[in-house]
Amino acid sequence: MSYITVGKENSNDIKLYYKDWGTGQPIVFSHGWPLSADAWEDQMLFLASHGYRCIAHDRRGHGRSSQPWNGNNMDTYADDLAVLTETLDLKNAIHVGHSTGGGEVVRYIARHGTKRVAKAVLIGAVPPLMLKTAANPGGLPIDVFNGIRTNVHADRSQFFKDLTMPFYGANRKDTKVSQGLRDSFWLMGMQAGFKGVFDCIKEFSETDFTEDLKKVSVPTLIIHGDDDQIVPIADSAMLSSKLIKNAELKIYKDAPHGLCSTHKDQVNADLLAFIQVK
Repeated sequence: MSYITVGKENSNDIKLYYKDWGTGQPIVFSHGWPLSADAWEDQMLFLASHGYRCIAHDRRGHGRSSQPWNGNNMDTYADDLAVLTETLDLKNAIHVGHSTGGGEVVRYIARHGTKRVAKAVLIGAVPPLMLKTAANPGGLPIDVFNGIRTNVHADRSQFFKDLTMPFYGANRKDTKVSQGLRDSFWLMGMQAGFKGVFDCIKEFSETDFTEDLKKVSVPTLIIHGDDDQIVPIADSAMLSSKLIKNAELKIYKDAPHGLCSTHKDQVNADLLAFIQVK
């Protein structure tokens, strides 16, 4: 298993797990909450088989990475990603982020620049801001996120099982979402540390990425399902696509938040086509 060290807490190394498949131009994947690098395997297998080096890490507090008490915030997630890219000396990389991972990619570019970045892809991503505020009236009320915190505290395991319904659109008529796919979400979620999971709720819901998006100068593909019940498209992709200078928006009809699994063939084809454009 591959690890890098991104810091220390109480004299203990904070380590990030990552998987590194294939050779060629690097594609770096940042996963959503409360998942892990395993959520990207459909894309990694496909793209590594097409001549690319695919790298995905478990965010701190998630998956097989360390579970520090501190540092479970968007700035540190972005800085951890910077350490990964620098340690592996990744150049001309394509960064792909889903949901919270989309926020991580945007914050990484805003904080660390594009010297190592060729392109970016945001899939079902949380920017610019999920929370409803005076300046963001289309966002979701704080009660929604307080409810997530309450349910995570009360019974994290059952909450993750219930969350798979809207996440994959399994609550829609004529759905073909398998129990196995829903179980895989639960398994990844239960690998994460309780503190990291809890802290990350605030980060994905209350972080304002508006100014970060304006700093994204590389070609960017935005993919979002118009039936995303977790990150509604109107207040996310539709706004982000206007804030990023070189953004291309692809809307998947009737697709849910977990479209990297439910619509993996379409996502894979669109990723490959975008990456191959010179």
